[in-house]
Amino acid sequence: MARILGKQLLQMPVFIGIAAILTFFSCKPAEPDTTSLKKEIVTAYAQVVFATYEDALTTAKLLQTAVDTFLNNPTELNLKAAQKSWKTARAFYGQTEVFRFYDGPIDNGETRVEGLLNAWPLDEVYVDYVVGEPNAGIINKVQEYPEITRELLVSLNEKGGEENISCGYHAIEFMLWGQDVSDKKPGQRPYTDFIPGTVSNDRRRTFLQLNTSLLIEHLTKLCDAWQPGKTDNYAAKFLSENPDNALQKILTGMGVLSKVEMAGERMFTAYDNASQEDEQSCFSDNTKADLQNNIGGIINAYFGNYVRFDKSNIQSAGIDDLVRINHPELADSTELLLKKCNNDIQNIYYPFDQAIVLENKREQVMKAILTTQQLGEQFSIIASTLGITINVNAAD
Repeated sequence: MARILGKQLLQMPVFIGIAAILTFFSCKPAEPDTTSLKKEIVTAYAQVVFATYEDALTTAKLLQTAVDTFLNNPTELNLKAAQKSWKTARAFYGQTEVFRFYDGPIDNGETRVEGLLNAWPLDEVYVDYVVGEPNAGIINKVQEYPEITRELLVSLNEKGGEENISCGYHAIEFMLWGQDVSDKKPGQRPYTDFIPGTVSNDRRRTFLQLNTSLLIEHLTKLCDAWQPGKTDNYAAKFLSENPDNALQKILTGMGVLSKVEMAGERMFTAYDNASQEDEQSCFSDNTKADLQNNIGGIINAYFGNYVRFDKSNIQSAGIDDLVRINHPELADSTELLLKKCNNDIQNIYYPFDQAIVLENKREQVMKAILTTQQLGEQFSIIASTLGITINVNAAD
């Protein structure tokens, strides 16, 4: 993790005339004016947001190409290639999740595409067959759902329950891996499930193809919302705000993702229930990577840095620069805590579904939970020192 300090705006106080001389010994030096730095940080954040969503879209398009190749020629090799492409796409989307939780384009009531992109956990029987239920799910209920269409999949997503998921990364994941019934490896869906010629296989092919198209559709909306240079999108509104209001949103995203989502929903729930069904990417055994990319996104946003899909690097002002001006000790402790959190997640046993059940591996999961929870609280402290109030205890 590279730390870019950016331009320090420490300024020597300027004393003019008799009044300044008279007050020299009674007044402490003026606080540095950080207004321009705040604006620089907010602008840099918007740049990182757009770049990350753009990379998520780029890798989703590559996933679509890999899926199309697989469907055109269903082989074990092409299935593996599509799975690998899903993991790449997932890595970049995972870094976008820090941009949530403040009623931005992904979460707000008008667009609200987050559930269509990343809803989980997915109840397998809602979509397709599982062990013991060969005729389960949308795929096999031909009379109930005669035609699988884009509109049908969107309408069925989370209908009747949060686990009734028909769209997004995890619906695609289930299609590519199938049910995970092993404690040693991910799902082992056979490529023959997608050979055309049977009703179920043809519907499965349509389901997978439509879902990759929907992924691109919804990521495109987010890119459009954050595209720089426009006058009528969310980015323009965000950049025109009082910088403190924008900083409140940025810090809320960091705090809620770390304390509520990562520490709570994504780790503790699975740890507490010791259940594979409660991990995020349970079909592919990709949950640990999800967590690593989530903390990576927080690090990107905090320091104003981002390594893009094409390996180019955005290096700009970040919240760390602002904190260091008046609270260098807090900046140092936050940097150490980010490193510790990153390391603790890195040290979780793979696969995650075994880390939460093996007695000699569970301790490391709890260590990561506690560190990530502390990180969320740290962002609340940072906000307070900046004169900003955030709530890191609720995702909604």
